[in-house]
Amino acid sequence: MDYQFIRGESYKRRDIYRIVGLSEDRKGGNWETGYTRHEEDYFLFCNMGVAGTTGHDYNNHFLGDDLVWFAKSKTKIDQPEIKKLINPEVKKYIFIRSSNKEPFKYLGLGKVKSFEETSPVKIIWEFLDDNELNPISLPEEVIETEKYFEGSIKQIAVNVYERNPDARQKCIKHYGVICQVCGFSFEGVYGVIGEGYIHIHHLKPLSEIGKEYEIEPKKDLRPVCANCHAMIHRKKPAYTIDELKSIIRNNT
Repeated sequence: MDYQFIRGESYKRRDIYRIVGLSEDRKGGNWETGYTRHEEDYFLFCNMGVAGTTGHDYNNHFLGDDLVWFAKSKTKIDQPEIKKLINPEVKKYIFIRSSNKEPFKYLGLGKVKSFEETSPVKIIWEFLDDNELNPISLPEEVIETEKYFEGSIKQIAVNVYERNPDARQKCIKHYGVICQVCGFSFEGVYGVIGEGYIHIHHLKPLSEIGKEYEIEPKKDLRPVCANCHAMIHRKKPAYTIDELKSIIRNNT
C-alpha cells in the first residue's frame, strides 16, 4: 500500500498511526521497538546516537546519503523476518531521530544496498526517489558495495556526501534555498512545486573525501540550482562558486 508520507517531514508516532490507519488496540508492542510489519509493508524507526526504547544503542549512522543500520539484537540473516526486510519486493518506510524527545523524520522508501551476516544483522539502506523530489545524480563517482543482490548492477552515483539528509537540512537552514551562484529560486519561478527544492554542492573535491569524512554543513556545503550544479562539474577539478559567478558576469 502507498502511504502519503513526505520526505524530510517530521512525524510523531501518533501521526504515523493515523496515516497508516492503525487501530488503538494495535499500537505499542513492535511499533515501539525499532521496526514492525504492517500488512505487507515494514516501518523502521531508527535512533541515531541515542538508545531506543529497548535500551539498545546501535551504531546507526550515515555513510554519504546511505543509512548504515542494525536490526534487533540477536538477529541473523536466515531468520524469516530479516529475509522479508531484505526482499526488494517489500516496501520499507524508514524514519530517523537523534533524540527520544523528538519526532521522527521520514527519509523515504528504503532499498537494501548491501548487508552483512552479523548478529545483529547490518544493512546499508539507499533510498528510492520515485517522485524525483531529490537532486538528480550525475555520473561522477562509482560507489562500491560489499554485497549485491543477484542480477543487480553496480550503481553510478554522485555527491553522496552532499545528500546526507541531516547535512542538507543544516545547509538549507543556514543559506536558504537560493542558488549561491546565480540567485535562482525554484519556488520563485515554479511556485509551490518548487518549494524547498535545491541542489546541494560540496566545496571539497570528492576525490579528497574519505568514507569517514565528517561534513560541516556551513563550511562544506552550498545550495545551488540544477543548472549551476551541472556547470560546476563541467571540468575536473570542478569550478569554484566564485569562478562560475565570474563566468556568468562575463557572459551577460
